[in-house]
Amino acid sequence: MRNRISIWTWQNVPGFCKSATLDGIRSHGYVLTPGRYVGTEEVEDAGEPFEERMARLTAGLAEQFKESEELQKKIRANLEELGFNIDVD
Repeated sequence: MRNRISIWTWQNVPGFCKSATLDGIRSHGYVLTPGRYVGTEEVEDAGEPFEERMARLTAGLAEQFKESEELQKKIRANLEELGFNIDVD
């Protein structure tokens, strides 16, 4: 049986889990909100300048808004054919 149990060791994982000490908990006034202890995970920088990334993302969002409006019109038309009218203020 002992051979079947794998040896596991604890690891703190930024943004997910951390083994806090009693002194650390005390220093936070015994508040156990996870964010105080686990922090945030490291995110790799894509190397894309902020302005370019925001331009790309907002252009994509504009396309999604346009598609959303078209789908809403189709859904409203289908519902009206079934006798249901949706009034949006």
